[in-house]
Amino acid sequence: MSDYDLVIVGAGSGNMLPSDEFAGWRIAVVESDRFGGTCLNRGCIPSKMLVYTADVAETTRHAGQYGIDAAFIGAHWAAIRDRVFGRIDPIHERAVAYRRTSGADVFLGQARFVAPKVLDVGGQIIRGSHFVLAVGSRPHVPVIPGLDAVAFHTSDTIMRIDKLPASLVIIGGGFIAAEMGHVFGGLGSRVTIVHRGPTLLANLDHDIRQRFTACYAKRFDLRLESRVDQVMSTATGVAVDITVDGIAQRVEAETLLVATGRVPNSDLVGAVAGGLETDEHGHLVADATYATSVPGVWALGDVANHFQLKHMANAETRIVRNNLVHPDTPIRAEFRVVPSAVFADPQVATVGATEHNLQRDGIAYAVGRRDYSDTAFGWALEDSSSFVKVLADPTNHRLLGAHIIGPQASILLQPLVQAMCLDNTVDELAHDVLYIHPALSEVVEQALLDVEYPDAN
Repeated sequence: MSDYDLVIVGAGSGNMLPSDEFAGWRIAVVESDRFGGTCLNRGCIPSKMLVYTADVAETTRHAGQYGIDAAFIGAHWAAIRDRVFGRIDPIHERAVAYRRTSGADVFLGQARFVAPKVLDVGGQIIRGSHFVLAVGSRPHVPVIPGLDAVAFHTSDTIMRIDKLPASLVIIGGGFIAAEMGHVFGGLGSRVTIVHRGPTLLANLDHDIRQRFTACYAKRFDLRLESRVDQVMSTATGVAVDITVDGIAQRVEAETLLVATGRVPNSDLVGAVAGGLETDEHGHLVADATYATSVPGVWALGDVANHFQLKHMANAETRIVRNNLVHPDTPIRAEFRVVPSAVFADPQVATVGATEHNLQRDGIAYAVGRRDYSDTAFGWALEDSSSFVKVLADPTNHRLLGAHIIGPQASILLQPLVQAMCLDNTVDELAHDVLYIHPALSEVVEQALLDVEYPDAN
């Protein structure tokens, strides 16, 4: 049995907690898999390294529109995969060694609470005065007849496969489906996306998801508004039986990717035995300081919120660190806006309210919109599908939301995020800031200038 001042469960964002402020604390770090968590090992970082590779392939494929003689003749998947994980995989052992030499005890194994603030890790009982739970989430695997009898992948495994599949069927229509569709489609796989909704990326602004779906319909075989009835193995891979508008269809492919969302890992850590309250989705309930229902236990990241964003978990880590070290002056989470991006082709970035949200809630708004093709750099890109859309409050002229689809959307969104956080007005952004000409950022300026407010009279 071991007693600690602080037990950190989950070495993704949780491993960022220890700092010089904890000098004199006895700390344990517990990780069931690999240091770095989902983001480093099977999420954000490897997927974006693969996305960039697919971007290069797509640029080559379409070079002719710029007068360049080029052709995409194939991808060496093993080399692509090994470039990614050859860089990532060694980090685990280095991180474990660093944490141990920094004075913490490291336990590698699945942790489960056996009582409040009492943890069992492979038979080793660990107690702590303070706990931080940062155990993340895992892919949701839906109940589909036959799925348990076929070989399939999730986002945890698809990026490490041995060869590029000639064909890939993806069940799901969210950001993982979008990004992995781009990766494998860009590198040469025939991609079919089976999704129950009428558009991909269903939670985004209507104009964005409509345009994105239209772009993907040109690249891939989309089976929208589909019900998955069963899956089965075939001599060459897998068959997915679906129903679309009451008509039975079959989709066959070499490889199946199930990308139907993620679920928090609160059950794996034994939340009930630990006395921890969870919500209807299984997330650990925490207040604005990230304190849970058990005094001395904090929770952050995917296990405690619905955003599933690494930058959110990192911000929460900074708050929890302060509140552990300075319990008399706790910081409360006050994230005015939470931006996110989908690294597909086209790329998408979004922050704040969607137009549908505002209409649903009866909130007045004004719209500004500008196509990339209206700018000089848009001409350089030969772009015909991308745009910036901003939503503003007609009373105080503050941004309510911003949505971008097109090249470098995640970068173009950032000044709008800052404006929302710093309480800048649309007028200030549009008129009091110089935008470099002819940079792509001019499309943001022009969208802001396009906002028209209703006559105050």
